Amino acid sequence: MALLDVKGIAKRYREDRPPVLAGVDLTVREGEYLAIMGESGVGKSTLLNLIAGLDRPDKGSIRLDGTEVSALDDDAATLLRRRQMGFVFQAFHVLPYLTSAQNVGLPLVLLGTDRRERDSRVAEMLAAVGLGGTGAHYPRELSGGELQRVAIARALVHRPRLVLADEPTGNLDPRTAGQVLALLQAQIRVGGGAGILITHSLAAARTADRILTLTARGLESTGGVQQGGP
Repeated sequence: MALLDVKGIAKRYREDRPPVLAGVDLTVREGEYLAIMGESGVGKSTLLNLIAGLDRPDKGSIRLDGTEVSALDDDAATLLRRRQMGFVFQAFHVLPYLTSAQNVGLPLVLLGTDRRERDSRVAEMLAAVGLGGTGAHYPRELSGGELQRVAIARALVHRPRLVLADEPTGNLDPRTAGQVLALLQAQIRVGGGAGILITHSLAAARTADRILTLTARGLESTGGVQQGGP
């Protein structure tokens, strides 16, 4: 079953320049974890922003669980992101003045989740990413790998349907990066959603079910653990 269906996406920021994206099609199924590669400037982050409803395409359709993302106003798009999407970034974006538990629980606070349930789910996620017992620690007390684990726990604590990861291991050493990617993939599967990994690293991309390369012609299948196109 298609969780995300992207059809004919095009985006241009300046009339005197070529489009950033043109004719991009993508289908992501429930339980699928895929990687998107491509040269710098080809539009990978732009595609992620369009899927997340942070920007609007000039042409085409983006449907998440049957909802036309590109047709939503700003408030509705924000609510969709809070409820159905999780984000992991290269720079972690962990708030320095909040503890690990408070950082992880932030999506649940924004959704108005009951305090008791929130505390339970935060503790469960911290344990799942190997950080049980660190809930009272502040970011300055954690390593880079631990900070990225906090970011993963935060992205998944509200059980999103789609996780978007933009270069999540760019600031990590190879060994830690491998651990983080394995953890991210495992937790996406446990939650029953799907994930899209944007990366320049072929080693990182090879952890995905399939690999797509974004070019001026659109998304092309590169392969992966399970061969197949979008």
